[in-house]
Amino acid sequence: MKPASFFAALSGLLLSSSFASAGSLARVPGNDDTIMVKLPNQVSMTIVARNKQQLRELKNYKLDSLMTLLDAYITQAESAGRKGSNGQVTMEFYPAKDKPGSTAAPEQVRVTVRGTKPNADRVEVFMNKKLGVVVENSEDANGDNVKVSINSDAKSDSVKHAKREARRNKLTGTDFGVDLGLNALVNKKTYAPGGTAQPYDLRTWGSRYVALNWKFWARTGRNSPLYFHLGPEVAFNNYMLEGSRYFAANDAAGRTDIVKDDVRNLEKSKLAVTTLNLPVGFTLKFRDKDHDEVFRIGAGGFAGYRIGAHTKLKYEQDGRTHKDKDRGSYNLEDFQYGLSGSLGVKGFDLFVKYNLNDVFKADRGPKAQNVSFGITFSDI
Repeated sequence: MKPASFFAALSGLLLSSSFASAGSLARVPGNDDTIMVKLPNQVSMTIVARNKQQLRELKNYKLDSLMTLLDAYITQAESAGRKGSNGQVTMEFYPAKDKPGSTAAPEQVRVTVRGTKPNADRVEVFMNKKLGVVVENSEDANGDNVKVSINSDAKSDSVKHAKREARRNKLTGTDFGVDLGLNALVNKKTYAPGGTAQPYDLRTWGSRYVALNWKFWARTGRNSPLYFHLGPEVAFNNYMLEGSRYFAANDAAGRTDIVKDDVRNLEKSKLAVTTLNLPVGFTLKFRDKDHDEVFRIGAGGFAGYRIGAHTKLKYEQDGRTHKDKDRGSYNLEDFQYGLSGSLGVKGFDLFVKYNLNDVFKADRGPKAQNVSFGITFSDI
């Protein structure tokens, strides 16, 4: 059905004393403010309103004049479309400005004609900033389907609907995230090279974890709530010791010692480790009836390689602030691997990452494993 013929049918239908006289009429189950009309020529029309009062408000508009006006606008748009290279054109008209003082004239009419392609015509009408009518005409093997949405902001609802449909049908994508958290050493064993125990408790707020991650994700099925994801990650682990202690490389003994400095009274003493990781896992997303995500839970693992390490000491001496920075391997494990989990809503996730390997090489440093936990900010 062409737009012009549709408007003629719609005008007669809405101005008639009974919907039923034009064809069969039924309410859409579960929605009192939705009416579906099936016309004899196999054209179906759905009228959707926020409430029944909005449907009754249609009588305030002179729909016969409106349909005549729209027919003229569509004719202009079709004429302009034939002159274009691809047959597509969008035109906007402002009847209310052309006829000042007329309460029945729409504020804006936007007509888009897409040539001979399916879903060829779309007309949006906004009347006095209150009532919106969106008409969509799509041609398929079963005939024409015309949908009329009537609500207080038809343009906004149509955009929301389009975004919702895009989310529902999207099967792959990418996501960038930033992890902000803390580190803790677990499964610790006494470290006593030479028979002297060397404590290595961490400062909670000084032992920070930061990671930049890029993920490629793919849905496991068109309607599946399960998503697979993987992607590179650059992680920065800081280990800051309590009690004016710091990590020191003992090259002669081939190990890393924990040294207590009673002279300089260290303000900061951290071991910073940078790794390049490859996380992989699955995320289960729970959605509401509008397909908006409300909750998600994920689990997986990661493997990585250390690409750098250094210590940094900060202290006051002779009235001056000193910052000593030394690079080295500090007998750290080069390869790492572990498990991860997350729990999130919207663009925030709580995460935990557990390293299955030790932080230092066997018998060449303190024996302990690392746990990182915190919050992820992402555009997922």
